[in-house]
Amino acid sequence: MASPTYQPRVNTSGNGWRNPPIGGAGTGGGRLSHQPRPDEEQSGPTGPKPRPGFGLRGPRRSPHVLTAESLASLTLPVGDDGVIIGIDPQNQPAVLSLLRPAPMEVVLVGSMWMAQVLALRTVATGARVAVETARPPAWGQMAQAAGGGQQCVSVHEVRQIAPQGPSVSSPVLVVRDMGARPPRNQLAPSPWQSVLTVLPFLGPRSPQMLSRADLVGLQRLSPEEAEVVTRIMRLPEQVGAVLPTLSDNAMLWCSRDGHQFVMTQPTEAETNLLGGPRRMD
Repeated sequence: MASPTYQPRVNTSGNGWRNPPIGGAGTGGGRLSHQPRPDEEQSGPTGPKPRPGFGLRGPRRSPHVLTAESLASLTLPVGDDGVIIGIDPQNQPAVLSLLRPAPMEVVLVGSMWMAQVLALRTVATGARVAVETARPPAWGQMAQAAGGGQQCVSVHEVRQIAPQGPSVSSPVLVVRDMGARPPRNQLAPSPWQSVLTVLPFLGPRSPQMLSRADLVGLQRLSPEEAEVVTRIMRLPEQVGAVLPTLSDNAMLWCSRDGHQFVMTQPTEAETNLLGGPRRMD
């Protein structure tokens, strides 16, 4: 049997996969692909006519096209990244950058409730939390609820915590909850591993810890404690005078560069798990 022969396809447009423009090539009568056809403009309420084999035409692209001169006017607002710990006095979100490429040591003078809220919100950012505590049962329920069943929070007895292997893709927050006289830290701050030490009140070693910390969070203090913190953190006197009057969900966060009052508002899930805000546990 002789092999079949086919007539060569005539390409009038110079491109093997495109049809020539309507009106003929080189005549100036071509129609841009994003402009409607005349029969579509007069299609009425029934909409554009379907194309054989292709259905209805998609949306026109012209409203979404920018000129090169317009690109300079585009902006992308980007705020701070980190853990949203509440709102500031201007009702704006207060963000705490707990995990950084540089070592960071944080001291929280307050309740376990506040520490657990911070731990939950840190897990929500994709980080891991390792808790070294003298009261593991108090942290167990929160650890089981965090991460939707995944092991995001681990609880360890005092001096039983192992190296966590932090990295940029798996940062770690180490929470130390061992009373007002915590023992020496076995896991020092390192890149992508911050250490948060929880103090229920100021003890003999607290002034040294406050002076060494990169960030200090303060719940309500006694007038005597407020005087000590005001001196160590070099706070304005009017700011230190407010510390004994703070509500249970209010805090002062301070560093060497400044200070900020924050109101922590627990979510419904946090309240169901941890209860309402409190200063002492």
